[in-house]
Amino acid sequence: MKSFTPLPVERAIAKLGSDISLARRRRHISQASLAERMGASLSTVRRMEKGDMRVPIHFFARALHVFGEIQALEHLLDTPNDEIGLTLMDEHLPKRVRNKSGGSSGAM
Repeated sequence: MKSFTPLPVERAIAKLGSDISLARRRRHISQASLAERMGASLSTVRRMEKGDMRVPIHFFARALHVFGEIQALEHLLDTPNDEIGLTLMDEHLPKRVRNKSGGSSGAM
């Protein structure tokens, strides 16, 4: 059974591949040189730049590293600023906190 890939995912991968191609060309780096720097094959770089969904994510990460942009990947899902996740966590906070009998107050 073939898995369905949502169109927004396909578009995002295609754009990332196109952006990697543009970044490479702006830096005057050949596909072969990028492949060598990434530790990948020339075929992998070509497929990546075409937005091939079968290229593993670590190759995209390696390309970002070559371009000095790996921090972009590190900050894609910035959990300390994840508004949805934090809101969902806050919904499950207790309405009030009581001291347990004989226990400490919980504060220093």
